Amino acid sequence: MALCAKGDEATEAVADYVLEIPAVPELLSPVVAIVPLQALAYGVARVRGNDVDRPRNLAKVVTVE
Repeated sequence: MALCAKGDEATEAVADYVLEIPAVPELLSPVVAIVPLQALAYGVARVRGNDVDRPRNLAKVVTVE
């Protein structure tokens, strides 16, 4: 699976699944890429049966200094 800019044939040739995002300047690409990646993570978590509203060990990460 690959994430690439729209119209990038090189990536499409080597990946089985391609998520295309609009072509933007390089500094803005993480902002544009986060939306489909978060949607993918949500979908995968739901298919695996994980509770997306209650992540495991969140309290440990937030409270430990």
